[in-house]
Amino acid sequence: MESSLLSALSVSFLLVAMLTPFLIWTLRSLKLTQPIRVELPPDHQAKRGTPLMAGIILLIGVITSTYFHPLPLVLFLGATFVLFGLLGFMDDFKKAAFQDPSGISGKTKLVFQFSFTIVLLFVLLYQFELSSDITLFKGYNLHLPIFVYLIVMILFIVGSANAINFTDGLDGLLINVAIPTFFFFFVISERIEVQTFSLVMIGCLLGLFIYNIYPAKAFMGDTGSLAIGGSLAFLAVIEKVEILIPLLFFVYIAEQLSVILQVWYYKKTKLRIFRMAPIHYHFSLKYGWSENKIVMIFGFVSWISAFISWVIWKYIL
Repeated sequence: MESSLLSALSVSFLLVAMLTPFLIWTLRSLKLTQPIRVELPPDHQAKRGTPLMAGIILLIGVITSTYFHPLPLVLFLGATFVLFGLLGFMDDFKKAAFQDPSGISGKTKLVFQFSFTIVLLFVLLYQFELSSDITLFKGYNLHLPIFVYLIVMILFIVGSANAINFTDGLDGLLINVAIPTFFFFFVISERIEVQTFSLVMIGCLLGLFIYNIYPAKAFMGDTGSLAIGGSLAFLAVIEKVEILIPLLFFVYIAEQLSVILQVWYYKKTKLRIFRMAPIHYHFSLKYGWSENKIVMIFGFVSWISAFISWVIWKYIL
């Protein structure tokens, strides 16, 4: 079993590392490049013309997972990844093809996200017999009526997917933050399907990181970030660690909260709390941190969050 997992990690890494240059060439040839919002700093304006939608390559992870362990839960996780990824692709394609930084509307995204989440949750509950309990600590679960549980989990999954999407704003940032989170699920799970999917995603992200680290040769776009967000949120539901999310998803939540607070405060006072939101831009504009420094520190925080979450899971949950 260990050799199979190691093979899945190695194959996914090598495939992504070898095929991404071809994808970058294709995207550049088709002129599917990233439009840059005018309000972003000058160093971001220099990224205009960088190929977008490189997150397509992460679909190799889904295929690899299915090849090594073609089990129902792997197929479910793959479907989750593909559905959220397709929504991200729609957004990226509009941005790249029409050079429109706004992409598809926020309302359209939410309609699709809620629709996907409702269907996928019903599959989990009735095909995989997922419990509607929420684990609080060892020996004690909070039992929720199905209807209440669905509402809470739908809001959690959609919110988490968007929070993770916000984190994809600097070269290599989301990859550096997401790898520890996937590793957490690999470590805690007793399901070979979850272990395989998590490890394969780590391999894919490492393969893409070679081309996404500053200065990025390609951006994963929403095609990758929404797919990562949706799959991580569903992994939390499957493994019943919802109670750990404020800690495990600390970086993602901080990114999302910075946007919410910035908009709320500006509407009330016409002033800004942060120089720019999401918060990774604030560290760049206010303190002059380089992209690599922000990526390194945010990644370190994500590893600490994952480690503390593992300690709590092992000894308290």
